[in-house]
Amino acid sequence: MFIETETTPNPASLKFLPGRPVMDSGTREFADPEAAEASPLAQAIFDTGDVVNVFFGSDFITVTAAPGVDWTDLKPMVLSILLDHFVSEAPLFAAAPGTAAGFSVPPEDEALLVEDDPANADIVAQINELLETRVRPAVAGDGGDIRYRGFKDGIVYLTMQGACAGCPSSTATLKHGIEGLLKHYVPEVEEVRAA
Repeated sequence: MFIETETTPNPASLKFLPGRPVMDSGTREFADPEAAEASPLAQAIFDTGDVVNVFFGSDFITVTAAPGVDWTDLKPMVLSILLDHFVSEAPLFAAAPGTAAGFSVPPEDEALLVEDDPANADIVAQINELLETRVRPAVAGDGGDIRYRGFKDGIVYLTMQGACAGCPSSTATLKHGIEGLLKHYVPEVEEVRAA
């Protein structure tokens, strides 16, 4: 098995491509070792002691190194962990009590930051369609994801994940890229804010 790596716009993050699906649907972020307990793979990566974030995409895993950690030393350790995981065909997630081993995908926090006004249902649908078709594929290409967190008073609230969460250019991506796109297609959007 050969695992490719790609750099991301975030110099602390590296994207690993195992050449096979990682998540059947959705994405999953582990922002600390406690969250990683849900996945033996994420936990093993955190156990290196040099990692601050692990993100599972559809066909990639993004790992963010702790401040001051050199990828020269960390990359071979992560590659070894990933090879062991995929060659052994181990489950991605630990089983929850009462479920079959490996078939429990823990839910992510999908709660909205602000409640959407039902009167804005058409606007919210337009925003989500643009995020899904134009923004998420580009952000996934950089080793991350974006989550819609609400729309209120002309403001769209979004959360960046994976390599994009700590990227030095994430503010520019939100303010100049995503905000410009949404304002162009949805005139009711006045601003985009990180949530």
